[in-house]
Amino acid sequence: MKLIRFGLPGEEKPGVVTDNGMFDVSAFGEDFGERFFETDGLARLQSWWAANGAGCPSVPAGTRLGPCVQRPSKIICIGLNYADHAKETGAAIPAEPIVFFKSTSSLVGPNDNLVIPRNSVKTDWEVELAVVIGKKASYVDESEAMDYVAGYALHNDYSEREFQLERNGQWVKGKSSDTFAPLGPWLVTKDEISDVNNLRLWLTVNGKTMQDGNTSNLIFKIPFIVSYLSQFMTLLPGDVISTGTPAGVGLGFNPQIYLKAGDVIELGIDGLGTSQQTAEAWKK
Repeated sequence: MKLIRFGLPGEEKPGVVTDNGMFDVSAFGEDFGERFFETDGLARLQSWWAANGAGCPSVPAGTRLGPCVQRPSKIICIGLNYADHAKETGAAIPAEPIVFFKSTSSLVGPNDNLVIPRNSVKTDWEVELAVVIGKKASYVDESEAMDYVAGYALHNDYSEREFQLERNGQWVKGKSSDTFAPLGPWLVTKDEISDVNNLRLWLTVNGKTMQDGNTSNLIFKIPFIVSYLSQFMTLLPGDVISTGTPAGVGLGFNPQIYLKAGDVIELGIDGLGTSQQTAEAWKK
């Protein structure tokens, strides 16, 4: 299935996407959050849709899409997980996953505007494959890790490089500004993706290709990442894990390139749809 959340910010309703368009499943009675996933919501929704889908209203084209998961307990990110990205930033290939968080308040819809933070001069882009956790995971074996995955989504891990790298402390400061985590358009259940280790992911700025990679080049694969993280924290249903970005970020160019108001960023991953953000300057 392909799950969406649509409507005004903070008022999103649940929906599904089929070959015939987008449909409102508010009558199912649940949003796509922690409780939904932990109570086998995907299977329940699929059964409900089979019985009731014909009567669901369409979602009009052009309706705003919200983040495809209701506010997760955590957005966990893996840094430098593509060898070409590590090389372009001058970093060594990590021996273990580099783990950092994004604030959940950075979460927005896939096509919402990017707000360049106040005092920012180095706002950067990062197309990433996001994994959505489907059930509580603690001390999970790698061989069983995929049982804990509900599905996948497109994510742009926006970063303010000065805040991240030049202001001391952890990376989270450069990752958590409002609008820095557009997620979606869809949550795609894992059964719809035949090979998650062979998906093209790309990003353009003002129509110019900046990133063009493939998940086959992930250093740490999804089962390992899920297992690894579960050794240090409990992953809750609906949690989002962003798996890293390939080469082509603004930080990696010489001279470096950063976003400015008016720039249009478009990105996509095979099978997971596309999203587009327009950068705007912060204002009171």
